[in-house]
Amino acid sequence: MIRINGLHKRFGTNHVLRGIDLHINQGEVVVILGPSGSGKSTLLRCINYLETYDSGQVVIEGKPIGRMSVNGVSREMPQKELNRVRQEVGMVFQSFNLFPHKTVMQNITMAPKSLLKVGDAEAKTQALDLLRKVGLEDKADAKPSSLSGGQKQRVAIARALAMKPKVMLFDEPTSALDPETVGEVLQVMRKLAQEGMTMAIVTHEMGFARDVADRVVIMDGGVILEQGPPSVIFTKPGHARTRSFLSQVLAAHA
Repeated sequence: MIRINGLHKRFGTNHVLRGIDLHINQGEVVVILGPSGSGKSTLLRCINYLETYDSGQVVIEGKPIGRMSVNGVSREMPQKELNRVRQEVGMVFQSFNLFPHKTVMQNITMAPKSLLKVGDAEAKTQALDLLRKVGLEDKADAKPSSLSGGQKQRVAIARALAMKPKVMLFDEPTSALDPETVGEVLQVMRKLAQEGMTMAIVTHEMGFARDVADRVVIMDGGVILEQGPPSVIFTKPGHARTRSFLSQVLAAHA
C-alpha cells in the first residue's frame, strides 16, 4: 500500500531523513517509535507530501506522490495530480486543526462536498454514521470550543475518514490530550485497526503499540534502526539504542 524508497530530507544543514526504506502492506498497522528529533513526524508528513523531500520516492497504491520521474529526471507532481493521490491518505495531527467557527457536522462534511462533490444530504448521512462510529453522534451541532480534547480528536478522525481514505496517518494523536481522554481516542484507533484500515502511527503510547501494531519501527537520527513485531521489539530488541530508548520510555510510563 505504501512504498518508501531512499527518502532523504534536509532542513538547511540538518539532515533529518537519511535514506529511509519502508514498505507498509494493505491492512497493516505500523507504529513508529523513537526519541524526539529522530525524524518520525517528518517521515509521516512526507508520506502525503505535506513536507517536501529532497530525494527518494513515496508510492501509495502504485501511484507516486509528491515527486515523479519524467524521462529519468525527478520532478514535482502537478498540484492537481498531487491532490488526487493525497485524497487517498487521511491524516490526524496532534492539535486537531478543526475549524473553530464551524460546527462538528460542517467540519466533517466540508471536504467530501467540495472535493468529492458529494451532495449535502449524503454528506450529512455519512457524517452522522462516522460520528456514531467515534461515539459523538450527539455533538453534530456543537462548535469545537465546547468539546474536550479527546472529543475534538475523535471529530478530527471522523473528518479524515469522511474522505474514504485507503491509508490513515496519525502524528502523535494523543500527545496534546489529558490522560483521562487518551483512552477514548485509542479505542477509536483500535476499532479502525480491527476493521483493516492501513495505518502508520507516530506515538509514545507503548501499551497501544504492543497491543495493536502488526509491526513496530524504531527510528533514531533519521534512520530506521530496526523493525519487527511488537513481541520481538519489546522483548528482544537487537539494537543498543533501541534497548536504551525503550527502557527510558517504559520507565517514564511505569
